[in-house]
Amino acid sequence: MKKLLHTLFFAAAALAIATGNVFAHVGSAGVQMQGQAGPYKVLVSVEPPDVIPGTANVTVFIENGFAKKVSARPIYFYSGDQGAPTADDLPPVPGQTSQFKGIVWLMQSGSSSAQILIEGDQGKAELIVPIAAVSTAERAMPKELGIGLSILGLLLFLLMITTIGASVSDGLLKPGDELSGAQRRKRWINMGIAAILCTLILYGGSSWWDSWASEYKQWLYKPLKGDANVSIRNDQRVFQLKIDTTGFAERRRGSMLSTLIPDHGKLMHTFLVRTPGLDAFAHIHPERKDSTTFEAYLPKLPAGKYLVYSDIVQFSGFAETIVDTLEIPAQKEEVPLNVTAQEDTYVITDPMDAPGRIPLDDNVVICGKPGTKTVFSDGSYAIWEGKPDKALEAGKPYQLNFEIYNPDGSPCFPEPYLGMTGHVAVMKSDGSVYIHLHPTGSYAMAAEKTFKNRIADTAKVVQKPTPAIFRDSVDKQMARLNAMPMIEREQFLMTEMGMYDASGQGMSGMEHGNRISFPYAFPKGGRYRIFLQVRRNEKVLTGVFDARVSDLVTL
Repeated sequence: MKKLLHTLFFAAAALAIATGNVFAHVGSAGVQMQGQAGPYKVLVSVEPPDVIPGTANVTVFIENGFAKKVSARPIYFYSGDQGAPTADDLPPVPGQTSQFKGIVWLMQSGSSSAQILIEGDQGKAELIVPIAAVSTAERAMPKELGIGLSILGLLLFLLMITTIGASVSDGLLKPGDELSGAQRRKRWINMGIAAILCTLILYGGSSWWDSWASEYKQWLYKPLKGDANVSIRNDQRVFQLKIDTTGFAERRRGSMLSTLIPDHGKLMHTFLVRTPGLDAFAHIHPERKDSTTFEAYLPKLPAGKYLVYSDIVQFSGFAETIVDTLEIPAQKEEVPLNVTAQEDTYVITDPMDAPGRIPLDDNVVICGKPGTKTVFSDGSYAIWEGKPDKALEAGKPYQLNFEIYNPDGSPCFPEPYLGMTGHVAVMKSDGSVYIHLHPTGSYAMAAEKTFKNRIADTAKVVQKPTPAIFRDSVDKQMARLNAMPMIEREQFLMTEMGMYDASGQGMSGMEHGNRISFPYAFPKGGRYRIFLQVRRNEKVLTGVFDARVSDLVTL
């Protein structure tokens, strides 16, 4: 029975992943960004539409200073700043100080952004929020509206026929005259012809609409598919992900896999989570072997069935998550494991459905809850602010605040890990929600940099790179990064992402203390597991927390 339940959960989780919105993350379309817009510290939440063209809901929180006016406009990667419309004002939210909320129309699919413009007591400033604008749903017409339009259409159809019939009969009579038999026959004949013509027009319009709807379905966003497997090489387990390019020609994706760009110094970030208990977790970085194949040695993960989430970013800033499921075999105990990359890490913890049941291992943590302490493997620990017995609300933007401490209780200032003071992976118990967060927000840093460069470029139409040349350039860049000592590489990444002041002033893009905040809005109710990753003494540490989220109540 236990094996059957395990199999059913695994199938359900795979179905949930396959049917979710899989771009930039899984099942969580909203974008949260925490950043510095000139002198203003700003938190932005964007809920993009699931149908393009459509409207994105934008909420802006000004955390310091006084903003008199906040506006927003969409900027598309391919048309840039020169092809962008004028900004629309975001009205202030009544009763909420320094909070503004409004909409932005997104008219083009693909890599987009919202440019937030602020005018206040400390001058003018702007912020760029990357958005993946894609159609992922169809809109059904409300039943009442359909009935009303059908009745109106029938009345117009009859009115058109009778009008045409009257125009060749009654409309030609002088006052007091009556229709002759010939005129009555002429009226009926013309009404018949009009009925046939109107029917043909309606049929043509219906066929056009059906054709357009069929084409729209073909252009609905289809996430990349991957084929993950594990092989044994020199007694070591090797993770391999092959990206499925079936249908690339029809979807005009061409050679986009040759124009990937690194995010946080890696071409691919892969997260492996064992089901059903989410009790084993790994964050690895497969390297590109060819355009569709990525490989990495596996850390010391226990055997079992795993969900796979792999993040990549295109040169346009469009971020995607490739999903799959994977069976990982057991590792031979006598084989030493010393080939994994320095940034690759794993952790084993207690299952969500059986807290406290955890095997002994050299990399084990006990899961915590909001307001509780989770001890890392080296004795240092993290505390997540919050009330352990109070559920969070779905759809509400939160600051997930963590404080890090040394084993002796003194504040711990984390070392940079992939250019950030910390990383968080959030996953729902059924696998239908996954997202990779940073202190700056829920978007790819590479996407933000891409849009900043694109806005600075005055070209109205972007020039697409030559795939072979572009890939060769990126491969050389990755080789240089991998050859750098860790401290030099981290400083380079932070400088590149605007998080480090090369003049010697240290970290500039975010606060550096023992407190780390991650902005996020849980998309739906349920049980979630949060994996927090920081670096201390040149070692990546992973802490685990559980959260309960209630569905948003609408009145």
